[in-house]
Amino acid sequence: MLDKISRFFLPPAKSTFAPSVDNLFSFITLVSIIMLIGITVAMIYFIIKYRKRSDNDVTSLVDHNNALEVTWSIIPLGLILIVFSWGFRDYIRMFTPPPDAYEINVTAQQWLWKFTYANGKSSVGKLYVPQNRPVRLVMKSKDVIHSFFVPDFRIKHDVLPDRYTDVWFQAPDTGRSQIFCTQYCGTGHSNMLGTVIVQTNNQFEKWLKQGAGGKPSGMSLADYGKQLYGSQGCKACHSTDGSKIVGPTWKGIYGSKVALSDGKTVTVNENYIRESILNPGAQIVKGFPNVMPTFQGQLNNDQIDAIIAYIKSLK
Repeated sequence: MLDKISRFFLPPAKSTFAPSVDNLFSFITLVSIIMLIGITVAMIYFIIKYRKRSDNDVTSLVDHNNALEVTWSIIPLGLILIVFSWGFRDYIRMFTPPPDAYEINVTAQQWLWKFTYANGKSSVGKLYVPQNRPVRLVMKSKDVIHSFFVPDFRIKHDVLPDRYTDVWFQAPDTGRSQIFCTQYCGTGHSNMLGTVIVQTNNQFEKWLKQGAGGKPSGMSLADYGKQLYGSQGCKACHSTDGSKIVGPTWKGIYGSKVALSDGKTVTVNENYIRESILNPGAQIVKGFPNVMPTFQGQLNNDQIDAIIAYIKSLK
């Protein structure tokens, strides 16, 4: 019964403690439905049975019933204690990672997720984890409060500036799951998405040993730039169809003249794009906030060249 309720209301359970969380949710839902039906039926019965039939009807002088009052106090108290003990047990479990958990550092910033692994490799927007192995996320924010949420894993935790928070999970099966930010963090909040990619241990170790990730063989520079546009979180702030979101659209911007916030005008060429990637606060386009983080140390020269090539292709 509890499994059927959780499958109806909740997304797929893809972590080891998700079933227990789902069962608690289903238990609360089932008890609430039973109480709702019971109370509603009792109300209707009492309304009919004790309705005023004439002007001469007088209200009974019975003011209470000890047995009834004790009963309706003890039953809810018992249910509350069950829910508390169940939830507290799961809470302790969810926030006590195993000592052998694989640690990944998570950096949140407007509006992307960056993941750094034990060997120094990093990824943006995609969290790679090994199958059936405890993974501990040590999280911090570079700007405002964010919140890391993976519905499939039933984990959610605030990510704060100037301090570390952590959460852990273990995914028994390979596959992909969606990452959300559930704390409003600015205009690009709804685009602050990511993906958890659960791989077999061999696949994960092989991925870790791959370098920083160069251009795949046979892929054009512009297509590689398009890939980086998605994987590095650029799409959270820059559109490619001319629409205005957090930052200027990339469509048709190359070669154009744009007005800056200091009143000057600049031509968008290779040097301007490179500077905007590495030192985004140097020349801010008029009408847009100075919120873009620097990608200094995150993108190499070949990757910057690829992004520039992709921007050039967006006529």
